[in-house]
Amino acid sequence: MFTNYFKLCLSAGLLLLASLVNGAALTDMQFAEMPGEKAEIKMQFDSVPSVPQGYTIEQPARIVLDFANTTNTLAKKKYSVSVGGVESAVVLDAGGKTRLIVNLANLVPYKTRVEGNALIVEIGSESSGAYAARVSAAPEYSSSVAASDSSVSNEEYSSAAISLVDFRRGEVGEGKVIVSLTNPNVDVDIQEVSGGVEIRFIDTQLPESLRRKLDVIDFATPVSMVSSYIEGNSTVIMLKASGEYDYLAYQADNQYVVSVKPLTKQEVEEKKARFAYVGDKLSLNFQDIQVRSVLQLIADFTDLNLVASDTVNGSITLRLENVPWDQALDLVLKTKGLDKRQIGTVLMVAPAAEIAAREKMEIDTKKQIQELAPLRTEYIRVRYANARQLFNLFAETGSGTGSSAGGEGGHRNSTGSILSERGQAIVDERTNSIILTDTEEKIDAFKRLVDQIDIPVRQVMIEARIVIANSDFRKELGVRMSGDGVETSQSGNNKFELTGRMEGLTAGDGGGPESMFVDGDGDGITDDERDLINSNFVDLAVFNPAGAFTWNIISSNFLLGMELSAMEDSGYAEIVSQPKVITGDKQQASIESGTQIPYQEESASGGTTTSFKEAVLKLDVTPQITPDNRVIMDLIINQDSISSIDSNSGIPVIDITQLETQVLVADGETIVLGGIYTTSTFTGETKVPLLGDIPFVGRLFRNDFKSEDKREILIFITPRIMASNFTE
Repeated sequence: MFTNYFKLCLSAGLLLLASLVNGAALTDMQFAEMPGEKAEIKMQFDSVPSVPQGYTIEQPARIVLDFANTTNTLAKKKYSVSVGGVESAVVLDAGGKTRLIVNLANLVPYKTRVEGNALIVEIGSESSGAYAARVSAAPEYSSSVAASDSSVSNEEYSSAAISLVDFRRGEVGEGKVIVSLTNPNVDVDIQEVSGGVEIRFIDTQLPESLRRKLDVIDFATPVSMVSSYIEGNSTVIMLKASGEYDYLAYQADNQYVVSVKPLTKQEVEEKKARFAYVGDKLSLNFQDIQVRSVLQLIADFTDLNLVASDTVNGSITLRLENVPWDQALDLVLKTKGLDKRQIGTVLMVAPAAEIAAREKMEIDTKKQIQELAPLRTEYIRVRYANARQLFNLFAETGSGTGSSAGGEGGHRNSTGSILSERGQAIVDERTNSIILTDTEEKIDAFKRLVDQIDIPVRQVMIEARIVIANSDFRKELGVRMSGDGVETSQSGNNKFELTGRMEGLTAGDGGGPESMFVDGDGDGITDDERDLINSNFVDLAVFNPAGAFTWNIISSNFLLGMELSAMEDSGYAEIVSQPKVITGDKQQASIESGTQIPYQEESASGGTTTSFKEAVLKLDVTPQITPDNRVIMDLIINQDSISSIDSNSGIPVIDITQLETQVLVADGETIVLGGIYTTSTFTGETKVPLLGDIPFVGRLFRNDFKSEDKREILIFITPRIMASNFTE
């Protein structure tokens, strides 16, 4: 009997120990809304559950229930509820313990009860006696969903913490998140996730005041939201970003900076060239999963409609973390020998050989339909382009079945790939039209192509200004002296006279000094005597002087005259030529104005013939309008003028000014294409040998001159794109 009793106790103890070792398992969880804005959570176990240990947290509002010796078999860990005051629920298990975390909009009372193998949690009950929660003395960081126990003290956490989270806008529109750390030796994990950039500070605390969301959309950067929260023992800062962007992270002492910069079109193209996959990122971790299931997951993620062929089968094992969905899809398809075609929002997947065979069949079918389709003729009027040139643009030499046809204004030919093999075309140059005979599909395609090409050409007015500025200066100073001996007058008196010109000494018989000189016979001055009076023994006078000063000494038998002449000449001239021309985009235009100069030259037969040389102002330009409304111009500008006529041959000498260049100019902008600046300075003197070198006195025996010529040529150009008044 004692033995039986011992066996019975031993069996009961083993059963109790087994129950303690195995515990209960959470198999299901349901949420229901109760009257009075209450919520009910029903947790189903495979056996009678243990009484949970619970506590609440005020900020954020949260209820935590810990189940000892309990395992979690639920497929999901997080549930979005929105029932009563419950926002979400999270179930975690570790070390033989399961934790339920209920996130609330506001902290309210709750109570629990056990009904069979189920535990029911009523949230929002107003019964004070049923208030089973207690405020935990755990630190504020125990509100993390991964906290293992409310009794964990602050000393168990790292001393590192975040003291400030700031956001700024950079100079080029980038968004900068600046995180100030109390300890610079913090491990940081940063990665790009779906919808933005996630920054994780390992074992780092975050004060309650910094657990918030910053709306930074008004800063006009790729970043629209900055969220800071606790996850386990780590602080997570999530940057919600949109558009095409790239990020850079760096640390300087206690500051950790993440810069999210928008990408330009060129940078986006370069990025796509390096990495062709641009879809949102996802993670897939499956062991021996059906290919059709993987395709369905990707279709659900991208909101695409999926059509899979019956021949798509088999299973696959894959583990992909933060991979663009289009790259993940390509990897799955290539692994299983599949291919895809996307039409709108419908994604069709089938074996590659099957898709190729289907497409080949479609091409053959279309070809047969085209060969059997009825022909019709349509008259297409070309509005702006030249019908012949437009037709030649489409035509392929030697292709098609069309042939030339005589007749006024018509030409029969085939446009090769534009029309079908049975198609023909006639160009009516008289009406600038094309007459097509082909299937309806080909004619419609041809008309769409003509509508895109047959548009008015944009026009440009090019205005050139050629400015030629001349300035010259000439200064000359000279002396002329003359003298001679004559007969003494009967009175024997000397006569002195100051005149303005040396020619005053021989004013003639009508009076003046010449009448004072008579020969001894009293018959007046003979021609030989007049030549003696007009003789100059120093003639260094200025040609055509602006002024002269003459001093004459005259006696009965002596004549001495000296003339000091000077000239200073300066001038300025400006010649402005302003040719204008209007032409179409990529069409050459030319304008010229000038003269043709005839001259005689010897012909091949030995006689003379008349030839011509041109001295013209000419503007030759070919503009090209760029997509950003600027103008590229190929320019040739000539400004020629007659310099002189060769005295020996009679051939005119032409001064040529020419500029040839290519420039890029904004609409309405004036630029200087080029210029030529020349300066000529001449200085010289003419003197009597030896006498001209005597100091001071030598001035009477010299002629000094100085000449300076300046010439400047500037060429300006201004393109203006003319507004189009054409309507389609």
